[in-house]
Amino acid sequence: MSIGKFLDEMRKSILLHAISAHFSNGLVPVAVLYLLLALPSDDPFFERTVLHLLVIVLLVIPVSFVSGILDWRKKYHGAWAPVFVRKIRLAGALCILAVCAVSIRFVEPGVMAGDGLLRWVYILIIIAMLPVVVLLGHYGGKLAAGQRQEKFR
Repeated sequence: MSIGKFLDEMRKSILLHAISAHFSNGLVPVAVLYLLLALPSDDPFFERTVLHLLVIVLLVIPVSFVSGILDWRKKYHGAWAPVFVRKIRLAGALCILAVCAVSIRFVEPGVMAGDGLLRWVYILIIIAMLPVVVLLGHYGGKLAAGQRQEKFR
């Protein structure tokens, strides 16, 4: 196979939304895990990793959102089915939570060292991201499964 044909095949088969969505949705559970490891140990390296993961998630969310909107318009002609409304709202919630968590951490770098209310707000925001990505994946899986079923009918 020529390199040109290979690259063309790759271009046609890469699904940007699926890649970006799985990437960010996979990092949030890891961030929660590292946060839970940081709580009892007070290990700053675990907590610092949480920040790094959240920054990456925050950078990937716009790519996932825009590619999802483009796929929705192309594959479903922008139909306003409840599943799409839910996914758009959940994506917005994920973005807001990620912005809040990263902002708190940058404004107050020692937030995890204290025992104040802001520490618990920060922790709850990060933990709240977990059900959001689970639901985003759930609804995305329902859409993908529906597409596969349509192919075999």
